[in-house]
Amino acid sequence: MSPQLTDEPATQEACERLLALFAREGYRRVEPPVLQPAEVFLDLSGEDIRRRLFVTASGDGAELCLRPEYTIPVTRMLLAGHDGGPLRAAVSYLGPVFRLRAGETGEFPQAGVESFGREDTGAADAEILSLAMEAAAALGLRDPVVRLGDMGLLNAVVTALGADAPTRRRLLRGVAAGQPLAALAGNGDGDGDYAGLLDALAGQDPRAAQAFVEDVLAIAGISRVGGRSASDIARRFLARAERRAAAFGDEKRAVLERYLAIAGDPDDAVTELRRLAADAGLDIGAAVDLFEERLGFFAARDVAVERIRFSARFARNLDYYSGFIFEIDDPARPDRRPVAAGGRYDGLAERLGAAAPVPAVGCALWLDRFDSLTLTA
Repeated sequence: MSPQLTDEPATQEACERLLALFAREGYRRVEPPVLQPAEVFLDLSGEDIRRRLFVTASGDGAELCLRPEYTIPVTRMLLAGHDGGPLRAAVSYLGPVFRLRAGETGEFPQAGVESFGREDTGAADAEILSLAMEAAAALGLRDPVVRLGDMGLLNAVVTALGADAPTRRRLLRGVAAGQPLAALAGNGDGDGDYAGLLDALAGQDPRAAQAFVEDVLAIAGISRVGGRSASDIARRFLARAERRAAAFGDEKRAVLERYLAIAGDPDDAVTELRRLAADAGLDIGAAVDLFEERLGFFAARDVAVERIRFSARFARNLDYYSGFIFEIDDPARPDRRPVAAGGRYDGLAERLGAAAPVPAVGCALWLDRFDSLTLTA
């Protein structure tokens, strides 16, 4: 299947060269359907993405969209054709995607690779970053700026600080969205009208607390709400009170702020991370070890680690990213929008129906952001 995104011979040759590079590394080309179920993207990327999708409906009324990216469609396609056993695949793609972008076209060509099933995490991550940089160079980028982040590290720090699942999810999404940490780590979490009740439940014996809530509901004449019994409602309030009591205080917030301030040379970041873990008593050794191991694999692939900038605040507001993430910028672009990006997403396949998590990592290149190419999708 030969790519044909343009009639311009030089650009067509560049696309062929790009796919040949991917094939050289063992990535076979695939092409998932353009029409995709919209619900999948809303579930995994949040409702905010809806305003950027091109949405339509099928004959039976199901909500569909034009694919806004390739990672989810490629994963769905591989799972649909999988006949059991461990999923292992290395695939590439090159074609149009459709997503509203401020100041840019809503239909644009994208190329990339996705690797599934490799257990050698650090080596696989390094291969993807190295391949993304080589692909960008093949498309004319001579002075790349690489920004590195790590959702696995961020998750490990928040978990080690004792955050429960809802708090952890709120913090991760908030950091990715650039929200102030003080607003994210406080006790609010939408308690509003129930603050007094939750305060009354704090520190009580669980049985006594549940009986108290049931009594309050009985006094109000409430026996069922939305199909839930008074006991069910009481248990939910109790769980909410426990989460509220465990919310981040000033000391934990200070530790997280210290982590988020780590930036610069990745090797120096390792030293700072280990110092933070020792000072704060954080059990994040495994995540730091993987971070350091990955840097070694970068060097083994001749990736100049000293040219990479790490930022603990660099995060992605997509639920499926689980490990290292990166962006490649062209400093000559006035808008400094990335020309390539990628990362690890070990939980995506399971969320799309796989029986267990599948190690996965990949990258994408926005071909229309390379000045050397003249593309029409």
